Amino acid sequence: MVTMIFLFLPLVILILYSFNDSTGMRWVGFSLRWYQRLFSERELWRSFWNSIIIAFSSAMTATVIGTFGAIGINWYRFRLRNYVQTVSFLPMILPEIIIGVSLSIFFAGVGIPLGLFTIFAAHTTFNLPFVFLMVMARLDEFDFSIIEAAQDLGANEKETLLKVTLPICMPGIISGLLTAVTLSLEDFVITFFVAGPGSSTLPIFIFSAITRKGGVTPVISALSVIMILGTVLLTYLLRNFLKYIAAK
Repeated sequence: MVTMIFLFLPLVILILYSFNDSTGMRWVGFSLRWYQRLFSERELWRSFWNSIIIAFSSAMTATVIGTFGAIGINWYRFRLRNYVQTVSFLPMILPEIIIGVSLSIFFAGVGIPLGLFTIFAAHTTFNLPFVFLMVMARLDEFDFSIIEAAQDLGANEKETLLKVTLPICMPGIISGLLTAVTLSLEDFVITFFVAGPGSSTLPIFIFSAITRKGGVTPVISALSVIMILGTVLLTYLLRNFLKYIAAK
């Protein structure tokens, strides 16, 4: 109970003071002016949409590559199999600041200007191991007699992949996708090193706003409340969706 209070009390205070008519911690009165001001902040919403675009595009890319990579390593036996599997987990193990610095040096070395593309590439890179791990965990529970039964019934390799393997792996694939989206949306350290002019994401914008104004402003609090509500709604919908898939 104490742990739950410790975790959720700051969120309750954040929501409460997003409706405060004052910029300070002293309660003055109920007001919606910070929410009205929130929707007039063009730079904030540009950063928000940058985060959304990068999060979903990098998560989808990482999910496709990670899923087929996990299936390929699980299905086939080749000389560098263990090496590839080990290297795939490096972005998960290395500190984010090392990944950010190394990617920044790499992009500068090959002449790629920092911007949305470099953020996309960086997020895809550090999202890959999480998708790979979740799909591999699902494949470890896989009953390969199902594949043998499908092949006995005349299914070729492509049909087995599309109609048997991928549907069974779908919970792991969706979990990896959602994890990748979450990690991308909240990432600051790596994004800080690979972002260029005009490619600010929401975490970078919030950090800049806090450092410029010396603390969390009510506008940032209002944005946080909207993101909390959106996260709760998305989680509820996806939970019901996963239940529906499991029932099928």
